[in-house]
Amino acid sequence: MLDDLDRRILRYMQGDPTQSVPELADRLSMTTPRLTRRIEKLKEADVLRGQRAVIDWQALGYAVEVSLRVTLDKTQSRAFDEFIEAARDIPEVTEIQTFLGRVDVRLSVIAKDMGHYQEVYRSRILTLPHIADIESLMHVARIKSDESLPI
Repeated sequence: MLDDLDRRILRYMQGDPTQSVPELADRLSMTTPRLTRRIEKLKEADVLRGQRAVIDWQALGYAVEVSLRVTLDKTQSRAFDEFIEAARDIPEVTEIQTFLGRVDVRLSVIAKDMGHYQEVYRSRILTLPHIADIESLMHVARIKSDESLPI
C-alpha cells in the first residue's frame, strides 16, 4: 500500500519527471538517500515502472492519425495472437488495444500524409491475418491526452 509520502513523491515525479533526485528530495524536505530508497521500493513494487521520453510525432512530420477498429475471425483459435504479433511489426502502429465486444482490437496508426496512410493501410494493415471487418476513424482533434494519474 502507498502511504502519503509515496503519493507525494509520485505526484512530484509526474508533475516534472526531468527533475533530479536531489532537487526532488529538496522539494519534499527529504534527504537524497532516503528518497532514493523510497523510489527503489516503488520500482520494486512495480508502481514506478520507469521514465521515458514523450515525443510529439507531429514534430517529426506525421500529420495524420487514424484509429482502426478491427473485428477478427474468431473461428481461428490463434486469431488474436497472430494478429497482434503481426501488427506490432508495423512501425506506424503506435498503440494496440484489445476489447471484449463487437470490436476486438483497436489500432492507432500515424502517417506523414494521406498518401502515406493509404500505402500503410493497403500494404501492411490489410495484409494482417484474421481480419473479418475493419472500420477507420480519422482523428480530427485530441481534446485531452494526459497520462497523469490522480494520486
